[in-house]
Amino acid sequence: MTASPPDPALENFRTIADAIATLFYPHAEVVLHDLRTQKIDYIANNLSKREIGDDSSLEDMLSEDVSERNIGPYEKLNWDGQKIRSLSSVLRDAQGRPLAVLCINLNISLFENAKAALDLFLSPGKLIPQPDSLFRDDWQERINTFLHAWMRERQLSLNLLTRDHKRELVLALHAEGAFKGKSASNYVANVLNMGRATVYKHLKELKG
Repeated sequence: MTASPPDPALENFRTIADAIATLFYPHAEVVLHDLRTQKIDYIANNLSKREIGDDSSLEDMLSEDVSERNIGPYEKLNWDGQKIRSLSSVLRDAQGRPLAVLCINLNISLFENAKAALDLFLSPGKLIPQPDSLFRDDWQERINTFLHAWMRERQLSLNLLTRDHKRELVLALHAEGAFKGKSASNYVANVLNMGRATVYKHLKELKG
């Protein structure tokens, strides 16, 4: 017995299924259910081990009174124990009758594992206060702290600083005593992407 050819009425939906599965490959499966036959019509990137022609059991979706267009997202468990987040969209024909359901199943286990690893890695629980013996004269950190607080107040970032901004910053850093540290002028010049001679020029203006 030969399989019946795919219904052309659903061809656009199969293309959409392929597009979504390709974009989120290998983490997304897209299943197209034909509500007229109550069978699975198409599967893109099969993660669930279901097959085309399997029963859909979506008789409740046949009613024209069904108002939902997108159902979800909701979570379920895949055959391999991995967590799936799903969204189902009710697709209608030109007369507004429910024709098919497109189910997007996203495997979120990888993302949850990555989040858990990041949470563990970035956890402050094992941090200790900065040792005074090492950081008592950490002029670089003091410059960094002042610099970013100054930019945050003005809603600026390093790549948005004009020459006037940089001059103002050098003067503000001088007022904070930032240039008492050895090599501080070179450090500020490097951070602000300006010549050391320009930094010295601005500092000389203050003395003048």
